[in-house]
Amino acid sequence: MEVEKLPPRIVCTGIADLYEIVEALSPEGKALFNRIFHIIAVMGYLDPPPEMISWIGQQFGSVDSVVEQKVTKITNMVTFEGALYNSIRASRPIDMYEKLSIQASIIDSSKTDPLHDPLKLTPADPFGRIRGKYCITASNVAKYDGLHGLVIFDSPNPLAFEREQVHDYLDTAWKWAQKAHEYEPEAKYYLFIWNCLRRAGASLLHGHAQMTLGVGSHYPKIEALRRAALAYKERHGSSYFDDLVEIHDTLGLTVERNGVRLFSYLTPVKEKEIMVLSQRYDDYFKDGVYDAISCLRDMMNVTSFNLMVVTPPIAPTEESWEGFPAMARVVDRGQPKSPSCDIGTMELYASPVISSDPFEIARLLKLCTLEKGLAESRCQA
Repeated sequence: MEVEKLPPRIVCTGIADLYEIVEALSPEGKALFNRIFHIIAVMGYLDPPPEMISWIGQQFGSVDSVVEQKVTKITNMVTFEGALYNSIRASRPIDMYEKLSIQASIIDSSKTDPLHDPLKLTPADPFGRIRGKYCITASNVAKYDGLHGLVIFDSPNPLAFEREQVHDYLDTAWKWAQKAHEYEPEAKYYLFIWNCLRRAGASLLHGHAQMTLGVGSHYPKIEALRRAALAYKERHGSSYFDDLVEIHDTLGLTVERNGVRLFSYLTPVKEKEIMVLSQRYDDYFKDGVYDAISCLRDMMNVTSFNLMVVTPPIAPTEESWEGFPAMARVVDRGQPKSPSCDIGTMELYASPVISSDPFEIARLLKLCTLEKGLAESRCQA
C-alpha cells in the first residue's frame, strides 16, 4: 500500500523532542518515518554525592537536569546506521573550537613536507598528472587500491578554500578518474575523500585529497547502501533516497538549492554530519559540497573534517545502480588540540554516541547558505 507523504514541515526545538514529534504525526506521516527509522526514548537516573553538586552545576547548569536524563536512540532500519543522543549533551550549545593556527603548523612542518614541491617529491601515475587551476595530481605512495591518487592543493593551508577551489579540486579528481579508466577500463568505481588535518587521519598537514577507482565492485559500505536502496525500492515502490530527504525535510533539517538537497542526518556516523544528494554530478552538486564544508568551517568553527564523495560507476556495470545519487557526506572530527580521541569502542562496534544536535546543525546550515547566497547575489549585481 502506498503511504502518503508527511504533512507540511514540522519543526521541533531539538533532538530531545523528536520522539514526541514523531508520536504526534498523522498515521500516514508516522508510517513513512517508521519505514526508515526506529526511535525510542529511555530514561537514565543517577544519585550524585553532595561533593559533586557544585561540579555538576558548573558543568551542566543544574543538578536536576543530570539526575534524570533522556537518551534518544535512533536506528536507520534500511542501512542499520544508528545514533545515541543524550538530551543533556545535545541541549548544550555547539562547541565553538578555538581556531588552531594551521598556517603556523604548516610552516613548522614545511621542511619535511613532500607536497610543497609535488613535481619533484611525489610520483606520477602511469597515465601522467592532471593539472587543475588550484591543484595537481600525484600517485599515492602507500596505496589502498590499485588506482589511488592524490589531489595536492596549491595552498598548503587546507582550510584556505573558497567555492572556486572546491570546484577545481573535485573537477581535477574527476578528470583523474577518466584518465584512470582509460588506462584500466575495468576500473569503474569512483570515490573521493578529503581527510582534513591529522585529527581526521591525514598524514600530512599540507592540503590534499585522495581519490580511487576500483575494479570489480564498490567498497563494502557503498555496495551495502546500493543493495539496501534497491531492496527498499522493490518493497515499497519508492526511492529510499527521496523518502530519506522527505522525512528530514518534514522535520526542518534540509536545505535545497538548484535540485541539490543538503540535510543534517538523523543517524550520523559522527558529529555534525551533513549529507548532500543530487541526481547529477554537476556544478550545482559541487556547490552543495562547498556549502556543507564551508558551513562547518565558518559557522561551527570546524577545523578538522572527513569528506566523502561517491557517484554511480563511471562506466556500465552488470549490477544496477538505478536511482543511486551523487552523494557527499562530511563530519566534524573535533578539536585538533584535544588529547582525547572522538571515536571509541561504541563507534567501532556498536553505535555512534553523538553530542551535537541535528536541529542546531540544520539551523546553522540554513543560515550559512542564505548568507552565502545573498553575498553572491550582491557580487553578481
